Amino acid sequence: MAAGKGLGIVSVAFGIGCPYPEAGRQAAELGFDHIDLGLDRLDGVEPELALPVGDRIGSTPRTGCTVRPPRNCTWEEGVAFLRSEPMIRVEPGPRSLLDTADAIRAMCAEVPGLRLTLDTGWSVFCGFDPLEVADLTGHVQLRQARPGTPQMHVDDDGDVDFAAVIAGFAAIGYSGLFSVEYFDLPDMNLPLDDPVGWSVDLANRVRPLLAA
Repeated sequence: MAAGKGLGIVSVAFGIGCPYPEAGRQAAELGFDHIDLGLDRLDGVEPELALPVGDRIGSTPRTGCTVRPPRNCTWEEGVAFLRSEPMIRVEPGPRSLLDTADAIRAMCAEVPGLRLTLDTGWSVFCGFDPLEVADLTGHVQLRQARPGTPQMHVDDDGDVDFAAVIAGFAAIGYSGLFSVEYFDLPDMNLPLDDPVGWSVDLANRVRPLLAA
């Protein structure tokens, strides 16, 4: 299997209001191996879950965790932000400094030890192939998408070739995490009726690829 801890799910799929113990229970019942949590909702207390925590994701840099880069900042401010804690991961995405493969490579060159939490959905939404920066990646989030459409069902005609993505990461010896991530965030213009169902459908598609 290509992933160090099997296949996980990002907790946002269960809804922002879902308590983490409940999200963990549901994730375990659905057959996921780990769950990724939002640091901004932990309040310094680590919840007891039915399965391991794969990643902690937030807006404030914390060693060993994933951070989203601040928007509307200069390049120099972004570099300083990502240098403020050692050995963090950053999640590239739209409307940020890191929305192209070239910008991602330039930032990783400026910030020692910086690795990516690479979201396949955001990658193709922004117009680049996830494998362009595979060598810089420490965690992969899987979602179907295409330019201009950030989330699509796995059976829809999207631009993410999951077999190629997983094979490409296996070819470079990737041993990090894979998680699936769909979300219903209408306040951010990202509505979705069934993010958990779509996550399960994608998981069923990629698990055989991970086990190959």
